[in-house]
Amino acid sequence: MRATVNFPAHGGPALPPSLLFRNLSSSSAADGVLSPRDHAFFRRRGANKLRVGGFICCTGSPGVWGPCATNSAKLAVAEINKRGGVLGREIELSIYDAGGPLDEVLNRAEQAIAFDEVDLIVGLHTSAIRVGLRDVTTRHRIPYIYTPVYEGGERTPGVMAIGETPRWQSRPSIHWLADVKKASRWYLIGSDYVWPWQSHRAVKNYIKETGGQVVGEEFVPLGEDNHEPHLARIRATRPDVVLISLIGTDSITFNRAFGECGLAATTLRLAGAMDETVLLGIGADNSENMFCASGYFPGIGSRANDDFQSRYRTMFGPNAPPIGSLGQSTYEGLRFLEAVANKAGSLSMAPMLAAGRNVVYGGARGPVTVRNGHARMQMYLAEADGLDFKLIKPV
Repeated sequence: MRATVNFPAHGGPALPPSLLFRNLSSSSAADGVLSPRDHAFFRRRGANKLRVGGFICCTGSPGVWGPCATNSAKLAVAEINKRGGVLGREIELSIYDAGGPLDEVLNRAEQAIAFDEVDLIVGLHTSAIRVGLRDVTTRHRIPYIYTPVYEGGERTPGVMAIGETPRWQSRPSIHWLADVKKASRWYLIGSDYVWPWQSHRAVKNYIKETGGQVVGEEFVPLGEDNHEPHLARIRATRPDVVLISLIGTDSITFNRAFGECGLAATTLRLAGAMDETVLLGIGADNSENMFCASGYFPGIGSRANDDFQSRYRTMFGPNAPPIGSLGQSTYEGLRFLEAVANKAGSLSMAPMLAAGRNVVYGGARGPVTVRNGHARMQMYLAEADGLDFKLIKPV
């Protein structure tokens, strides 16, 4: 798989011939050197293009979201360019794999900035990648829009995070499960990196607010697919709810095993980074008693969502990768970019960051308000119904 795939505005080669088969993630010095002819290629590129680097997980545990995220970004670019681009600059989108080891992803970012001359980055990847990547973008003064659900608290200059955070996603769901399902005993399991670590700290406070207690907690290495020890500990502690902060394929294998061992019939599940893409992998037989809160579900009945899905199907066909909240967040990120640039009247770092702290933009979710750098959107609680999520209520 190529480390980068470029989508030029008007056709033509995405990369110079000598780079077509070069692995940009390689640490080899030889692979990182461009020939004079290569540099000439990059200088020939239109000066009026807005070069956006889409850093999207295409491999690893979160790679399950890559196809929808790539398509959603391409759809947003096509729509924005049809409207004349961003402040008159046509977007040229390149997709880079944000999966795999951190040092490889950071090397791709360095080369994207140095050789592809990207003007800004839009990211759909783990918070562990974000923490490393923001150092690169800050050093190069490249604006960085981070789109998925995350732990909150991102204040790095130059980084604009627009995803759901625990205060608005998890807290109302925990209170609802306590009030309606009488849940009081909670077991927390998450992937072993920053989003679950920080989210669980907040979740414990929300559980305490309801009078509940945490009866167990553990963090699982990314890529782990043997969940028997975890399930044995869950069975031994007999929780009412298992709160799941596993990502991508790790969530799929855990929830399959959870259902297959019979726990789904007796124990509720509340998942964070969960959408229809993951639910499809889990399977209808293993999704009983599974709840999820998100700012987006394909089943939301709104004109904005209906229009988004219609355009997605028109562009990519009836067999396109299924739409889910994580994947479609790249669409939101590019619509946010458009709104911020229009408000700032500039693509310079300082005006964009000032505008991005307080702005309203429209996407598949409908209107989203960003106030003091924090995104506020309508949140929904849903329950798995086969391979889809059935909306319960706004929260």
